Amino acid sequence: MTAASADLTVNGRRASFTALPDDERLLDTLRWRLGLKGTKEGCRTGDCGACTVLVDGRSTLSCLTLTREVEDAAITTIDLGAGDREVDRVRAAFAAAGALQCGYCTPGFVIALAGLLKERGRSLSLDEILDSLQGNLCRCTGYAAIARAAALAREAAP
Repeated sequence: MTAASADLTVNGRRASFTALPDDERLLDTLRWRLGLKGTKEGCRTGDCGACTVLVDGRSTLSCLTLTREVEDAAITTIDLGAGDREVDRVRAAFAAAGALQCGYCTPGFVIALAGLLKERGRSLSLDEILDSLQGNLCRCTGYAAIARAAALAREAAP
């Protein structure tokens, strides 16, 4: 295994690393090197969506993405706090719809839905949104509250 340096932009801030292993996953860099614990690790195989982040505005599974693959990209995580209008709108919709449940899957759902709405806005039907979120799994309950949150977020989109 070799090591290299990497420069990332995460939530609008630059981060530089030296001696970063070539095979380090973006999820590990976010959680352990940057301390951004909002992005969760669920399955390690790309099946649950808990680790979803945006890379240049597109939903990306950080457990399947090597850090070196996203150098020079803009990475957005749930940890960004206030400041991204779409993420804020989706968070508010999840709260209003009671879709937070245990919270483990919520960051992945919020980020995936925010990315989808940034890309397509209100032109999406609710069925298209739910189809796009199939890769995000919730183990606590049914998806009714999540579907309500998605509908609310779509209505609030520009």
